[in-house]
Amino acid sequence: MRGFNKVVLMGNLTRDPELRTTPNGQTVCSFSLAVNRTWKNANGEQQEAVDYIDCNIWGKPAEIIDQYMNKGSGILVSGRLQQRSWEQDGQKRSKVEVVVEDFNFVGGGNDGGGSSQRSSSSNSSSAPAPKKESKSNDSDDEPINLDDIPF
Repeated sequence: MRGFNKVVLMGNLTRDPELRTTPNGQTVCSFSLAVNRTWKNANGEQQEAVDYIDCNIWGKPAEIIDQYMNKGSGILVSGRLQQRSWEQDGQKRSKVEVVVEDFNFVGGGNDGGGSSQRSSSSNSSSAPAPKKESKSNDSDDEPINLDDIPF
């Protein structure tokens, strides 16, 4: 029997993403998601909890995440779970992480609003304003008003 490993999460970054390059030249971006959940207990009282999930994304999509996302940014990710094991100070350690294969920006970009903007590793036609200085020197560009977009 063949297995199935797919995960979809929506949450907010707990810290700024960290972009690095491996010795063989591949870029990888690491970030952690806070995923909120609510439920009612046996007495009918609403309970809340937050799960913190570590994520990694590779290649050009890693650069996009690093450029456009920062602490508190909302994102929807899909990918697969992967377990890593290592030894530290004589102790065996392991960790389960999400290897992100696709993503969508969620939220209103810099205004923190509740609108949704679509961007993914396969389609980055619309994205929130970059968090970092743009490499372009063209200062005549006006920002896009999301209310003007008909969809």
